[in-house]
Amino acid sequence: MDSSSSEILVDAGSFRLYKDGHADRTGDMETVPAGFDADTGVTSKDVVIDAVTGVFVRLYLPPIQAATDDDGKTKLPILVFFHGGYFVVGSASCPKRHRNINDIVARARLIAVSVDYRLAPEHLLPAAYDDSWAALNWALSGADPWLSEHGDTGRVFLSGA
Repeated sequence: MDSSSSEILVDAGSFRLYKDGHADRTGDMETVPAGFDADTGVTSKDVVIDAVTGVFVRLYLPPIQAATDDDGKTKLPILVFFHGGYFVVGSASCPKRHRNINDIVARARLIAVSVDYRLAPEHLLPAAYDDSWAALNWALSGADPWLSEHGDTGRVFLSGA
């Protein structure tokens, strides 16, 4: 092993970036599967939006019966969520974020689109920006039945943490 592969340039606690460009991710990389959350009644699923890059989003849908307004409308606001992590760590399937988004979707009665963009340093910026922009445009297009049947593309909100 040469010295450049072990020389640390950045140690941010949750990741280390080495002089040769590789990174060790030490935090915020656990994942949980999408599915039904019994505590909130929210259902989630993963949808690949770009087969070439593997970029996916995790969609969250509240119980539709509970989401129906007095006038019978089921068109819900859409929240597009970008996870934090310095563009180096994190995921749309992180347990903490998954629980948090389940709660937001249930309480706010909206559909969430959580973006799983490619991480640096394997994918240098602007890859994460490009992925995020592609996910936003994908969500606005109503490409998935959850979005086209239940989402209101006139009420889209952006968030991140």
